[in-house]
Amino acid sequence: MTSKGLFVRRLLFAATAVGLAAELVYALVGSGAADHFFTDDLYLALESVGVALCAWRALAGPDQRLAWTCIAIGFACWTLGDLAWVVLPASGDSPITNGLYLAFYPLCVAGVALLVTHGRERVAARMWIDGLLAALTAAALIVALAFGPIVEATHGNASQMALNLADPLGDLVLVGFVLIAFATQAWRPGRGWALFGFGLLLSAVADTLYLYQDAVGIYYDGSVVDVMWPTALICCSWAAWQPWRTPSPHHRYGSQTFVYPSAFAVIALLLLTWDHFRPLSDGAALLATAALVVAIVRAGITFRDNTALLRATRTEALTDGLTGLPNRRRLMRDLERAFRPDRHDRMRPATFAFFDLDGFKGYNDTYGHAAGDMLLDRLASRLATAVADHGHAYRLGGDEFCVLLDGRLATDDAVLRACGAALEEQGEGFRVGASCGAVTIPDEAGNPTQALQLADQRMYAAKRSTRASSRTQTRDVLLQLLREREPELHRHLHGVAALAGAVGRRLGLSAEQLDEVTRAAELHDVGKIAIPDEILHKPAALDSDEWDLMRQHTIIGDRILGAAPAMRPVAEIVRASHERWDGAGYPDGLQAEQIPLGARIVSVCDAFHAMTTPRSYQRTLSRAEALAELRRCAGTQFDPAVVEAFYALALEPPAPTVARADAVERPHAHERG
Repeated sequence: MTSKGLFVRRLLFAATAVGLAAELVYALVGSGAADHFFTDDLYLALESVGVALCAWRALAGPDQRLAWTCIAIGFACWTLGDLAWVVLPASGDSPITNGLYLAFYPLCVAGVALLVTHGRERVAARMWIDGLLAALTAAALIVALAFGPIVEATHGNASQMALNLADPLGDLVLVGFVLIAFATQAWRPGRGWALFGFGLLLSAVADTLYLYQDAVGIYYDGSVVDVMWPTALICCSWAAWQPWRTPSPHHRYGSQTFVYPSAFAVIALLLLTWDHFRPLSDGAALLATAALVVAIVRAGITFRDNTALLRATRTEALTDGLTGLPNRRRLMRDLERAFRPDRHDRMRPATFAFFDLDGFKGYNDTYGHAAGDMLLDRLASRLATAVADHGHAYRLGGDEFCVLLDGRLATDDAVLRACGAALEEQGEGFRVGASCGAVTIPDEAGNPTQALQLADQRMYAAKRSTRASSRTQTRDVLLQLLREREPELHRHLHGVAALAGAVGRRLGLSAEQLDEVTRAAELHDVGKIAIPDEILHKPAALDSDEWDLMRQHTIIGDRILGAAPAMRPVAEIVRASHERWDGAGYPDGLQAEQIPLGARIVSVCDAFHAMTTPRSYQRTLSRAEALAELRRCAGTQFDPAVVEAFYALALEPPAPTVARADAVERPHAHERG
């Protein structure tokens, strides 16, 4: 909408508000004599502006256009009926006036029905039922309180009585639709529906009061009842321009979704209770009974939904979200059952096996977490298939899986071998397997905690054995190759490995990390086997092209070691062993803590050993000079924390490990390559 249109609309809002205020003041303080300006001119002007606002809304936008067109035409019929009442003498009971008034209801009902159904294809069934409950209860209440007095006060034939009841019935339908709309918005309808509903409710109250007052002869022009009709129309026209909330199937259900339906059900029950003492009309009693039946249906749906939610919550609480396998909570429950004796006071034997994936971290780091999750899902599916006829499979989290199998099974049993095979996958550049620890229940454990601990211990023992064997075989082959090609280089690497292990222990590395650092220190120059001898042993300084080739040895070492899945962590350290703390190293220009800690340790130990070992192309430094050089280069070439740990280690009294390290000597800021 343009700024000019917005200004005009706000001006009309303000004008109608002022006009309604004037009508209310006149109704409250007037002398009782009808003033045609207030009862006719201003009254019709306000209604005309309201009709114009509704029609403008129908033309302004494509959304809900048909609904607002019906509503605008309905209000136009209402206003024309009032105009006929004023302009045509004795037209109050004429067919023209009554026809215009009655035409308002089907048109407005159609418009409101379109508004109610707009965007509500996916609204929950219980919300529609809440609306029906509210509509039936409101209908029972209105019939009980209004219809009886109107019928009793009406004098005339049946057609006159039907005409008098037509307006309340139409209002009843409109109020019912509004209540359904409120319910489908989880009783949080927003400004648009709230204002529109208030307008229709005010119109219904005005119609009821007018019919009763007219029937008993106490109605007069210019009363507060007369102010209600234009106020109702203006509220609806204002509502047309408010934000209209489209219901969502994901409403945030709050306490109001319980309070409102419960309140309507209580009102229906109170009406039926009142009927026991003072009989209501048959219509009111039937409507109240229908409302209670709907409330019972609503309670049944709520019970069904809550049961389904509880079942889903229980399933979710016992299921791993990624793989769909039972989780740790389900495992503990099943383990507790496995330790319970049966009705004959005997315990059925079972086998509990704990699996931890080998090589998964490297796969995850190489291919990304999304690929890692898909791998876990595939392995879990295979594991579940492998144990389908023998027990259950579980995922504890991360790369840890368990199985609980029937009977006593040996480690080499076909079922356990099938479980291990299910958790294996290999491809180009990777291999993922699993280490297993198995426990027989109840022979080897007296409760679930003991079973978990023992299986975990056996699994890690198997993992260490497998990993050490694989790494040792690879390391032995490569070291033998280095020994055959470069005997001096082999001795240098052995010395660096001894130093790196000592520094790693000083820094508190785990056994797994120490093994990786030691292997990396032994093999950090393995890539030099691909460097030509004339460059590797050149007595003079290397030129720029020769340096470029020399710097490829860490990348070559990474490729050589990375071919063995068990050596992937070692390969990462080797690749970064010539990076610098300040980012000026190679091959990737890593800096500070971007460099793996193992590579920072190897760099310091390699430099110290190179500086204190006789080389044809450099002066050999004393131990004190080399330590001073390390401290000087801390913060630029080396990690300061690693240098300090190395320095403190060097100052300690000789111990077996340190003595071996000193015997081989120690680091360098200028080592070739």
